[in-house]
Amino acid sequence: MGGHHHHHHVDPDAGDARVFWAIVVNMALTVAQAVGGIFAGSLALIADALHNFSDAISLIIAFAARKIARRPADETMTFGYGRAEVVAALVNYTTLIVIGLYLAFEAIERFFSPQDVDGWLVVIIAVVALIIDLVTAALTFAMSKSSVNIRAAFLHNVADALGSVAVIFAGTLILLYDWRLIDPAVTLLIAGYILWQSFAEIGGVIRILMLGSPPETRSMELVEALRDVDGVHDVHHMHFWQMQEHEVALDAHLVIADHLWDEAEQIRTQARDVLAERFEVSHTTFELERTRHACQNTQLIGHPRAHAHGSAHGGHDDHEH
Repeated sequence: MGGHHHHHHVDPDAGDARVFWAIVVNMALTVAQAVGGIFAGSLALIADALHNFSDAISLIIAFAARKIARRPADETMTFGYGRAEVVAALVNYTTLIVIGLYLAFEAIERFFSPQDVDGWLVVIIAVVALIIDLVTAALTFAMSKSSVNIRAAFLHNVADALGSVAVIFAGTLILLYDWRLIDPAVTLLIAGYILWQSFAEIGGVIRILMLGSPPETRSMELVEALRDVDGVHDVHHMHFWQMQEHEVALDAHLVIADHLWDEAEQIRTQARDVLAERFEVSHTTFELERTRHACQNTQLIGHPRAHAHGSAHGGHDDHEH
């Protein structure tokens, strides 16, 4: 099975130090913002702190997942640990959705009972936050190009920087015009942004965990490609899924024309090469059947559930010559 090693272009350890420092900086920032938000009475600042905290957590999860994902396959995890990063992303987006809903709820309450906000404290802390967000974004930018995991963390930082700009804006309006409703208004904007981003991303993550086919390839295209291979009479019982972000797998039954049964091995190899070249499928398993011993009552995608597996596979013998 070639092609198992093609998706780590970066020396993995080189990125770890950067992610580690990004975590340290973000954690420090979260504490500063939360304390500042409590003293200043600013919900927007606390919202930004929670967003930053979720960033720091997402970086910690991304950091741990990167480490775990490099472990080789073993008896308990025969596919390897690559999905650790996908699980990490799911945890991350789920937490963000909870945080977003909580902030929206708090902000709406504040519209009905506005509170005093210390504008100066808000502005000073938000400026510090903005600088730190930009530094963190710079640390993770290069790595974000090759990993969905780090890209999620990088996008968070950009969002944070925008959040800090919004908080600075709110603090300034409070200083100039004593306009208290701007604080919950900005909080709602931050919450809305968090929710919008999380709902947009979580679908793809769930799709991988549900063994869905990769979104950019239609399963029927693969079926057609396999049927076009010389000697392949038909295809059925196909499963096509993402093992992890950059690794796609397929298994299927190939029905080989009777008169070409002696060339079954070459036909199988050819089918595998077509999938690897055209669709970047890195892991294929084919079960070969002769036309006259092919499965009965088949279905194209997946296995029919109605009958026991034994009866479905009774008729064929892969090595008949």
